[in-house]
Amino acid sequence: MKALVCHKNGRIELVEKEIPKIQDRRDAVIKVTMASICTSDLHIMHGAVPRAVPDTVLGHEYVGEVVELGDDVKNLKIGDRVSVNCITFCGECYFCKRGFINNCINGGWELGCRIDGGHAEYSRIPFADCSLSKIPDNVSDKSALFVGDILASGYWGAELCEIKQGDTIAVMGSGPVGMCAMECAKVLGAGKVIAIDFNENRLDVARRNKLADYFFNPEKCDIEKEIKLLTKNRGADGVIEAAGGENTLEMSWKIARPNAIVAVVAMYEKPQTIPLPDMYGKNLIFKTGGVDAVHCDKILELIAAGKISTDFLVTHTFSLDNIVEAYRLFENKEDNCIKVAIVPEN
Repeated sequence: MKALVCHKNGRIELVEKEIPKIQDRRDAVIKVTMASICTSDLHIMHGAVPRAVPDTVLGHEYVGEVVELGDDVKNLKIGDRVSVNCITFCGECYFCKRGFINNCINGGWELGCRIDGGHAEYSRIPFADCSLSKIPDNVSDKSALFVGDILASGYWGAELCEIKQGDTIAVMGSGPVGMCAMECAKVLGAGKVIAIDFNENRLDVARRNKLADYFFNPEKCDIEKEIKLLTKNRGADGVIEAAGGENTLEMSWKIARPNAIVAVVAMYEKPQTIPLPDMYGKNLIFKTGGVDAVHCDKILELIAAGKISTDFLVTHTFSLDNIVEAYRLFENKEDNCIKVAIVPEN
């Protein structure tokens, strides 16, 4: 089969590999029907993920069709259309039982990082009974493509904010995760959603798709002043930091009201500093870390019910044969690229 690997020097290459086989009774093998490229894939290429194993097939954002099942997988059958969780998890360890699947002692972020992922024609999924979600009949592959990663990240970021009905939620970054967070914040009860980004094109995408109520570019306004004007001088009830930029963490805590939650779901390539003396007395709560994508089934139900749609994120489609070019375009954000879809045939 064709598969995209990342070598130790960061070079990616489309190679021929054997079709994966069942290795454990809880495994499944799926035929990949659609995949996408995540910024985390780029982090691996840039050497920013020390745990990544060289020459691994990249990709953790994909959907497919079950073609083989281990004997202990009872909740799936051959032919099921499935969404792949970016986190493989056992469902049985201390952390899994508490919903912290990102910290599963038997799994975690493995696909496309430490074991072969989905930028291939076929993929083996460990703990398939937990790590795969059946796609409802009325949900297309494209609509389910982001459930297991960026949409789960957006939902998680909104959930971390403990949103109360009518809250004002600011989202730092109108990239794919940020736009997903905006949608999810509304689903969870936010009264006002504020989109913040330096990229006017991405703000326009959020505006066209009515993902937020207010849209600000910090280069064109005093963002702290604007947020205070919208919130009776208090600040945002919750801030989701989904940008990971040079100064976006600082901007996030500055626009939050006292006693607010700042949910940091961005992945940074450089260490960040929280200047505690500068925010003393503001009594902020920071919640950080990798996504606990524990709500994939619920998210699929929301998509099936028409309450969430991420189809607009796919701006470009490539065949697997042209995936190296897809990486180049996605990394350089050429042609106003937001997300790409990789399909077996174009």
